[in-house]
Amino acid sequence: MADIRPFFCVRPAAEKAGKVAALPYDVYNRKEAKAVVEKNPQSFLAIDRAETQFPDDVDTYAPEVYRKAGQMLQEWIKDGTFIRDGRKCYYIYELTMDGRTQTGIVACASIDDYAGNTIKKHENTRADKEEDRIRHVDACNAQTGPIFLAYRADSTIREVVAEAKKGAPLYDFVSEDGIRHRVFAVADDVQIAAVSQAFAEMDSIYIADGHHRAASAVKVGLKRRGEHPDYDGTEEFNYFLSVLFPDEELLIMDYNRVVKDLNGMTEAEFLARMKELFAVESLGNIPEEELEQAARPKRKGQFSLFLGGQWYCCTMKPEDIPDDPVDGLDVSVLQNVLLGPVLGIGDPKTDQRIDFVGGIRGMKELKRRCGEDAAAAFAMYPTSIEELFAVADAGLLMPPKSTWFEPKLRSGLFIHEI
Repeated sequence: MADIRPFFCVRPAAEKAGKVAALPYDVYNRKEAKAVVEKNPQSFLAIDRAETQFPDDVDTYAPEVYRKAGQMLQEWIKDGTFIRDGRKCYYIYELTMDGRTQTGIVACASIDDYAGNTIKKHENTRADKEEDRIRHVDACNAQTGPIFLAYRADSTIREVVAEAKKGAPLYDFVSEDGIRHRVFAVADDVQIAAVSQAFAEMDSIYIADGHHRAASAVKVGLKRRGEHPDYDGTEEFNYFLSVLFPDEELLIMDYNRVVKDLNGMTEAEFLARMKELFAVESLGNIPEEELEQAARPKRKGQFSLFLGGQWYCCTMKPEDIPDDPVDGLDVSVLQNVLLGPVLGIGDPKTDQRIDFVGGIRGMKELKRRCGEDAAAAFAMYPTSIEELFAVADAGLLMPPKSTWFEPKLRSGLFIHEI
C-alpha cells in the first residue's frame, strides 16, 4: 500500500516558469553551472547550486553556500518569483520530446514507504553525494528536486490525468533543449481521492531516477523525527517530493560504453576474439546520415561495436544470457563475457579504462570518441522498464550505468516545504 499525497506546492509565477525551470543539479560541473546562471540569473540552478553565487575559490560544500541557497529561496518567494498555493493539490506534469509525451503525477511520497521497500530501489547510493543534498534540503527547509518514480499503469489515474488535461495549464513552455513542459492542477476533491486510493492499492512503486535525492530526503525526514519526538507522521518532513509516471509511457535510452585500450591486443586480434564470443556481422563504414538508424542494435541480446573505423553488429549467445534478472541484462552479459575476461575491466565503477556515454548523445558521439580517446565503442540495446522492475522486485541492484532516462525532469517547478 503506497501513501502518495497531495501537498501545498511552492511554484513559480506563471510568467517566470520557463526561466526558472532548470535541469537537475547533478548534470553540470561547477563551471557549467556557473555559465548557466550567468546567462540566466533566474534559473533555479542558482539555488540548486548556490556556489554559483560565490568566487571560484569558495568551496562548493562550504556552510555559507548552503545558507545562501536557503536565503535565496526565501527571497524568491518574497519577491513573487515563487508563489505558495493555498490548498493541497496533485499536479500533472507533461513532458513532450521528439513527438513523444509522458505524463506524471506530482505528489509527495512517504519516507516510511521508502524504508519499508514499498518504494523499491535498484541502485546503491554514495554517502558523499547524499550529504550534499541532505545539507541543501536542511538549509532550504524544502525539497527542490523531484524524485522520478515509476508505477505500473493504472486506469483510474489515466482517467484523472486525461480529465485534468482538458483544463487550462498552469504552465506551457518549451525549454532550450526543445522539450515542451505543461503543468495542470488536480484540485477537485473527488479526483484527489481517486488518485490517492489508486496509489494506495499498489504494492510497489519504483525509483527510476534520483536515488541520491531520495535517500537524502529520507534522511532529513528521519533527522527531523529525532528533533521532534512527538511527531505523529502527518508532518511534511515525513514525505518527499516526487513525480510518478506510468511504466507504459517511459522511455529508457541506451547507456553505451567506450574503452580506452584493447588490453594489449591489436584490432585484428580483438576482432578475432569477439568472433569467438559472439556472432559478429560487419556493417562497414556507415554514412553519417544513416548512422543513427543503421548502427543501433535492434533487439535485446544484440549490441553494436565500433572498431577501426568500422561498425559491427554483435549478437550474444543464448547460453551466455542467464535467467537471473541482473546477470541476464545486456550490460551484464557484455561485462561478464567480454569487458572483464577479455579486456581486464574488473570493476566498471572504478576502472579508468572505461567510460559511459548516454544514448541521448547518439551514435555519432561513439564514433567521435573512437577518433579521440577510445579504442572501441559498444552501443547497447536499452534496458527495458520491465527489466528494471524485475531487478528491484528481486531486491537486487542494477550494474552501473544501466539506464538513461529522457527527458529529464526540471527542478524549481515544484517545491515541497518541510
